[in-house]
Amino acid sequence: MVSSLPTYPERIVCLTEETTETLYLLGEGHRVVGISGYTLRPPEARSKPKVSSFISARFEKIEALEPDLILTFSDLQAGIASELVKRGLPVFAFNQRSITEILQMIRMLAGMVGCEPKGQVLVAELEHGLEQIRISAGRFAKRPRVFFEEWPDPLISGIQWVEELVEVAGGDPIFPELRGKRLAKDRIVESDEVRRREPDVILVSWCGKKMKKSTIVSRSGWHDLPAVARDRIYDIPSTYILQPGPAALTEGVRLVHEHLARADVS
Repeated sequence: MVSSLPTYPERIVCLTEETTETLYLLGEGHRVVGISGYTLRPPEARSKPKVSSFISARFEKIEALEPDLILTFSDLQAGIASELVKRGLPVFAFNQRSITEILQMIRMLAGMVGCEPKGQVLVAELEHGLEQIRISAGRFAKRPRVFFEEWPDPLISGIQWVEELVEVAGGDPIFPELRGKRLAKDRIVESDEVRRREPDVILVSWCGKKMKKSTIVSRSGWHDLPAVARDRIYDIPSTYILQPGPAALTEGVRLVHEHLARADVS
């Protein structure tokens, strides 16, 4: 007798926080049986078993949860995904790096759990929110030049979805030519080049590390940058802006917009 499987996955392990948040927003949080230890959104998800960091996982604990779907993200989790596949577990790897790809991820995930209409509604809500911020940013007297600092040493500029959200929020990224570089090592910039491009605003989000303004203002030659001289250096929590999911498209872009609105560069 052939055993029957549920039509859609019922026991899902999410190894990054954006898929966890998406499932909860879709009303499907009950399907999540394991999460990343970095998960903060929504708060109720924190009660689920924590089975991974970002680049490591507790494989035996994952197996014990008997998942029928495991969701991973990016090349940084390729080794984890490979090991899970070798253990005979079902794995799907997302790799969204832009606003369009984030929205596509949400649609795809909704389809994977059988709630496509709810996925379309969620995407429409997120798109509407982005448009409202875009309209608000259109009222700025002048768009500030923005350096988004993803890491301090070496200096790394923002990944694509972040740079796109800066634009939605009313700013002009100073390294637009690097936005399409999917790997952090390809977005390393020189301190002198940041100086040359004279950002009006510096947005900082060091993943897993609190910003130290003293580190930024003490860099050689940075004291006379417009952003430093006028104290326009702002910290954006990484859980909002560096998570390629709903958080970035809501809280993340809202925070960026609020900071840029305070930076009068007219």
